[in-house]
This record gives sequence, C-alpha cells and structure tokens, in this order.
Amino acid sequence: MEIKQTVQRLAALAQENRLTVFRLLVEAGPAGMAAGRIAEALGLAPATLSFHLKELTHAGLVQARQEGRFIFYSADFAAMNDLIATLTENCCGGEPCLPVCGPNCKE
Repeated sequence: MEIKQTVQRLAALAQENRLTVFRLLVEAGPAGMAAGRIAEALGLAPATLSFHLKELTHAGLVQARQEGRFIFYSADFAAMNDLIATLTENCCGGEPCLPVCGPNCKE
C-alpha cells in the first residue's frame, strides 16, 4: 500500500465517531448494517452519520450497497488487513515478535 493511501486511511480513523462506526461494522461482519441501524446503535444524527460514512468510504475502508430502499454499509476487510500489514510490515526488524494478543491481553 502506498504511503499516501495509508495516511488517508489512518486520518479517516483518527476521529472518535468514525473509529466507532468502523469498529461496529467490523463487528457486524461482511453482511454489514443498514445506515439506520448504525445511527440507532451509536446515537448519531443521520446527517452526522452520513458525513462520517462518506469519509470512511472515500478512504476505502467502508463499502456501501443498496438493497431496496436501504443502504447497507460494511467494513472493507481487505483494506483493513492491508492497512494492518503496512503498519507491521517490518515489525521487530526481522526478529521474532512477541506473541500477538487481543484487546484484553494483559501483557
């Protein structure tokens, strides 16, 4: 991934509401969520949510699809994995890294 795209994606996530929306969509999985459900779950006004979804979509982190009258949004897992891979590309200078752990890791 080019550095410009990496910076754009990190900038999109560097805002509390957008990061919260993205994490919710990651949790929802590939099926995603309807915009109304996202707004309801996070207590965001429709116009506010629309702005943040536009920014995440523009950064390539979120995809939208129309189903009838509803727009469903989902995380772009390939883009997320590319971002993580870029951030950890040369991790530990070629030496074995510490074990990877989740958010509840106590190490």
